[in-house]
Amino acid sequence: MCDTCGCGQPNNLITYKKPGEENEHIHEHPHDHEHHDHIHDHSHGRVIQIGVDVLNTNNILAQRNRGYFEAKNIIALNMVSSPGSGKTTLLEKTINSLKNNLSLCVIEGDQQSMNDSNRIHAAGVPVIQINTGNGCHLDAIMIDKAVKKLEVADNSILFIENVGNLVCPSLFDLGETYRVVVISVTEGDDKPIKYPNMFHTSDICIINKIDLLPYVDFNIEKSKEYALKMNHHLQFFALSAKTGEGMDKWYEWLNRIKL
Repeated sequence: MCDTCGCGQPNNLITYKKPGEENEHIHEHPHDHEHHDHIHDHSHGRVIQIGVDVLNTNNILAQRNRGYFEAKNIIALNMVSSPGSGKTTLLEKTINSLKNNLSLCVIEGDQQSMNDSNRIHAAGVPVIQINTGNGCHLDAIMIDKAVKKLEVADNSILFIENVGNLVCPSLFDLGETYRVVVISVTEGDDKPIKYPNMFHTSDICIINKIDLLPYVDFNIEKSKEYALKMNHHLQFFALSAKTGEGMDKWYEWLNRIKL
């Protein structure tokens, strides 16, 4: 799994940075456990690879994160999607609309650059960037460290913008309160059946960029039907972060979960 995508390689380093604090960051190796055990059968010239439960440590830490969030009344939203779905624009618009009424903060996950965290910082809420290097997902260890460095306030909504990827992030529980999968109408309405595990493990599905529906071949109802086959508990928001269409229902939901 992680050996395939490269995030488990020993030369991969994780960086935590706040905008404006370029000299205050931490480098570390992403994992302190082995991903696989190997048995070499030399008599037959074969290598048999036996997978071990690489998620066990992550799941224990995720439960620890979840307990911390519950104790401090922090609602943590794990925002997952493929690259280019519009997650950062969605967060910018959400922050600008709700920051005067709700306590908001953001953890940004990307392989490189401070681009997204700089955009969130400009929107006016606390943010920290996690650069994962070769890594294709955030994990519970990273969130634990980032939350401590960010000093998330009690009674906040914490948005965690995961690395753009619909595969590996679906496997890693971060301790989030809700997992929110974002798709855009430019990606094709069959996304849920192509990446079933992500939709199976999510609570909310946002269909973004509906302002482009006249120009693309995307059927919202068909996409919902596919997604509900993966997870019949999914709640949907169809919206355009660019134009604001449908955002009011998303804002209502965010205000409701903080009551």
